[in-house]
Amino acid sequence: MMKYKKDIESCLEVLHNGGLILYPTDTIWGLGCDATNEMAIQKIFNLKQRSEEKSMIILLAEESEISTYTQQKSIKVYDYIKGLNKPVTVIYNLAVNLPSNLINNDGSIGIRLVQDDFCQSLIKEFGKPIVSTSANISGYPAPALFSDIDVLIKNGVDYVVEHRQEEQHASQPSAIVKIEENGSVTIIRP
Repeated sequence: MMKYKKDIESCLEVLHNGGLILYPTDTIWGLGCDATNEMAIQKIFNLKQRSEEKSMIILLAEESEISTYTQQKSIKVYDYIKGLNKPVTVIYNLAVNLPSNLINNDGSIGIRLVQDDFCQSLIKEFGKPIVSTSANISGYPAPALFSDIDVLIKNGVDYVVEHRQEEQHASQPSAIVKIEENGSVTIIRP
């Protein structure tokens, strides 16, 4: 438990200072930063060697926080996805209160409510959403295990979380759905 607490404290310090973290999520290992810090977001694009046209998502700890980051009226998608037994990223239209380099060209933002205890604790203590994107160089496969993460990524962040590095079961990315203005749901990745 000491390692877990040290990880949270170190992540908070890095996030508050505009740095990057490499951390376990409820899906795969992710690169993260303060989702309200445009310069930190740019650091992730640079590290991943990724075009800004490709979107990243934000992680939240509470359903009530969703309305802070989207003006979309129909946000009650969680009744629909509760039956799924895997994490789900939901794409909402009309993103607000986020830097322009995080919002997709069509004005949308991907949001995932995390179930993972570490991520929930980190987000709640930070008090803001955290960016999440796969911990890989753009164009390469997303790593299923910590040991699969490229050394360039590990060396390119300000803090690497120790919690869960030793896990040997391969993680899977989340399902992705888009909620339309009329409330209908489009499945992008089952």
